Formats: sequence, C-alpha cells, structure tokens
Amino acid sequence: MTRPLRAAVIGCGTVAVNHATAYAELPGVELVACADVDPARAAALASRFGAEPTGPGDLWSHGPDLVSVCTPHPAHEAAVVEAAAHGAHVLCEKPIAIDPAAARRMVRACDDADVRFGVLFQRRFWPAAQRIRRAIDDGTLGRPVLGDVSVLLHRDGSYYTDAPWRGTWATDGGGVLTTQAVHYLDLLQWYMGAPVEVTCSHATFVHGDAIEVEDTAVGTVRFAGGGLATVSASTALTPGLGCRIRVTGATGATAALSEYPEGAEARLDVWAVPGAAEATPPHGDGLVPDVDLARINAGLVPFHAAQIADFVAAVRDGRDPAVTGREGSVSLAMLTALYASAASGRPEPVPTVQEEITV
Repeated sequence: MTRPLRAAVIGCGTVAVNHATAYAELPGVELVACADVDPARAAALASRFGAEPTGPGDLWSHGPDLVSVCTPHPAHEAAVVEAAAHGAHVLCEKPIAIDPAAARRMVRACDDADVRFGVLFQRRFWPAAQRIRRAIDDGTLGRPVLGDVSVLLHRDGSYYTDAPWRGTWATDGGGVLTTQAVHYLDLLQWYMGAPVEVTCSHATFVHGDAIEVEDTAVGTVRFAGGGLATVSASTALTPGLGCRIRVTGATGATAALSEYPEGAEARLDVWAVPGAAEATPPHGDGLVPDVDLARINAGLVPFHAAQIADFVAAVRDGRDPAVTGREGSVSLAMLTALYASAASGRPEPVPTVQEEITV
C-alpha cells in the first residue's frame, strides 16, 4: 500500500486555512506540520488540523513530500528554494513573487531539484472559468480578440493596518493590481494568450494614510495574437461591485463571468454565442453588503481544494500541475510591465517569461 503523502504549510495566516483544509480532507494525504515565524500562529493552525507546529527552519525534520507556501509575497522565494533543496514539491500562493528575477530563480531551483512547482490561482477552477476556456479551445468563441477585466472592490483601513506587510512596495510589491487583480490578470492571459505590451496609470484615492501603493489602476494590454484588453481595478469602492472578465472572439461570440459578492463562485453572466441565449446576470435586483476577508476566503475553499487536489495528483502522476511556476510567472511579468508603464508614462513591453527562465 502506498504511504500517504506528507504535506506541510509554511506561513499560517488567513489563506493558509484553505490549504490546510484541503490537505486534511484529501485521501492519501497527511498534514504533518504548520510552520510560521510566529510560534503562536503556527500552534493555532496546527492544533486545528492535528498537525505539528514548527518554525520554518525546523520544518524539514518532519519530512514533508510537498509544501504550500502561504507567506507574505517577498518571502515566497526563500521558502520555495529551500523546499526544492529538501526535495519537496511546492505549491506557492499568488503572486509567485514581487520580482521577476526571484521568480526565475524559483523556477530554476525546482527544475534543478526535479520537483513539481505550482502557483495558486484557484479561480481557474470555477466551472464558469473552465467553460470559457473550453469555448476558446473548441472554437466556439473563435480567436480571442477583445478582453475586459474589472476588479472593483472594497477594503477598509484595517485590512492594511492589521497586516503591516500589506500596502508597501517593499513587502507587498504593489497594491490592488498585485494583491487582488492578479487573479484576473491570470485569467486574462489564460484566455487571450501571451501579453506583449501594456499601458497603465494608477493612483491612491482613499487609502493614502494607510498605504504607499496604489488603490486604483487602469490599463491596456496587447497580446501576441493581436488581441487587446482593458483592465480597471480598485479597492476604493464602498460598497464593492465585485469582479468581472469578458472575452470576445473573432467570430463576435462573447462570454463573461462575474464574481459577486467577492468570494462567491463566479457565474456566467454573458454567453452570447451562436445558438445560445444570454444568461441571467447574477447581481439580482440590488447590491449586497461587503463581506470580510475571512468570509471571502471561506467562499474560495472549494476552489483552493480543487487546485490542491490537482497539485497532489500531479505529484503522484509525475506530471505538471495545472498552473506551473512558469505560467504563474506570466501575471507577474504583466504586473511588472504595468507598474513600469505607470512610472514611465508610455507603453512598456512584457518580458517573455519562457525565454527569461531558460537563458
């Protein structure tokens, strides 16, 4: 009988609960350790799931086969590289890093160690998101030519002050684009193809006393296949209006999904393809109150679980996970270019991730 895979979580903040829950419920997986620089936080998560609490340096004595990295963004690289050095497969929370050079080092370290490396973008596992991807693959939408992303959310000041690493360039890497919109930038490139050039402007309208990064941004993206897209993102709305992505193909067919309220399973709100009627919008007759971060994360638990199940299966089967480190680097390349454009005031190229990693 095959022994259970031994899993561990590094970084025991809010999102780590989603990872621990998934591992605890997967057949053939044993959650053995929860590691954090704060012993109390590690102990709290470990006791909830029957694992051992530990510091990051002592984690490896528990012999994990695979680890989830749920630390603040700048700490991703050290955790991933150390996991690879210990022969552990790694699933890293988004964004993969805040520096493209760090992402390249992470991918290379996992390649050199021959371990699987995935990046957590659980919204790809919504049925609605996968239905749009299938409609592109089977030609229903045709070649994607026009995309639109809107991420219009509410965050109050406590979101930033309760976690001091949030809201600075050094420790968060950016604002709404990096922390919230990155999920939709990932979906955008998954649908539209390789991004090659962007423009961007950003500002801080509401949270200026709490953060040094942007709370509002707008941008455009041009893709290698000739498609174009617009992006708008903000955490300055009260109440938030949720998130949406829309894709139009060369045939004129269009599909869109909406996540409203934030953390709810996205539904198709446009399915304008030959032979199909438009779906009923999910917003109903009015707005709903904003929900807190814990409830948002709780709503995403099933989709974290789906991606983590895929990652575990990839480890067992010796295949790539659904979102590899290389593919997870594309949204970071987009972020880097968007911020560069905002700083320069002109269009900026998006680095070609595959070439940068392999040179």
